[in-house]
Amino acid sequence: MKLFWQYLRQRRRGFCLGLLLCCVFILSFALYRLPVKAILYPAALCILIGLVFLWLDFLRVKEKYQRLTQIQTFTDASTEEFPPIDGLEDAAYQNIIHLLCAQQAALHSEASRRYSDMIDYYTVWAHQIKTPIASMRLNLQNDDSALSRKVTADLFRVEQYVEMVLMFLKLDGRSSDYVIKSCDLDSIIRQAVKKFAGEFIGRKLKLVYEGVNASVITDEKWLSFVIEQVLSNALKYTPSGSITISLAPQKKLCITDTGMGIAAEDLPRIFENGYTGYHGRADKKASGIGLYLCKRICSNLGHTIQAESVVDKGTRITIDLSQSRLEVE
Repeated sequence: MKLFWQYLRQRRRGFCLGLLLCCVFILSFALYRLPVKAILYPAALCILIGLVFLWLDFLRVKEKYQRLTQIQTFTDASTEEFPPIDGLEDAAYQNIIHLLCAQQAALHSEASRRYSDMIDYYTVWAHQIKTPIASMRLNLQNDDSALSRKVTADLFRVEQYVEMVLMFLKLDGRSSDYVIKSCDLDSIIRQAVKKFAGEFIGRKLKLVYEGVNASVITDEKWLSFVIEQVLSNALKYTPSGSITISLAPQKKLCITDTGMGIAAEDLPRIFENGYTGYHGRADKKASGIGLYLCKRICSNLGHTIQAESVVDKGTRITIDLSQSRLEVE
């Protein structure tokens, strides 16, 4: 009914013209003193024919409107699905749409090409930079001094950032390399902890981990990256105290530190892309990407990740490994 009233408003000029013509006929009959009854029959017949044509025209407009409405819901709709051209205005509008679609396709193709080139460049760069990093690590192994240990720790951070770049590129890549299978959680945790052993020792931080006896359905490489990122953040913002790794019931992996904590206003946004929070802005080295990647990866693996924190008391990151939407390969 709403469409019908809109249609009538759209045809109001035609109605006004018809009414004006009727007034002209009535005035002409009155001036010549002709009987009014002589026009009533043809007038009624014309009105009837007009209503029939009006209804048929409304049905045509309604069908056209419905087709256009359906096209709006298609994500890959093409101009070939448009209703047939009816009049000069339709032809002009469809021609404009064809030109806009062609321009959009050209822009999309160019943007895709540039994005692909950028991804290829950074992927090659990330792999090439690993060679000098490995060479520097080998050279530092022959020198057991305080400076070499400091440089080795910094070099490990550089490796982490390079790995973060690779994971970021793969996350939005055309194809994923997920290998979902049953994995030994204790082995994944120990491999991650081993990478940070030097930093734990150098900063005299206590690690509380008694081992877990559990297997999880996940991708070992991607889950390792998540655990490493959480440990890296815990070490970064824990100047003293301890970091505890435990497994709560229902396979919830908890990584708890006694560090600076996260402000209450920052807590809801720490998993957003690029959000650094108060301590990140003060540190001026945080990228705000690490936890964002953790959130995305956990979502892809069917896991969830949450954070609890109290300022100056510490932070607990909980990774729920019980929820898996993916099948074992």
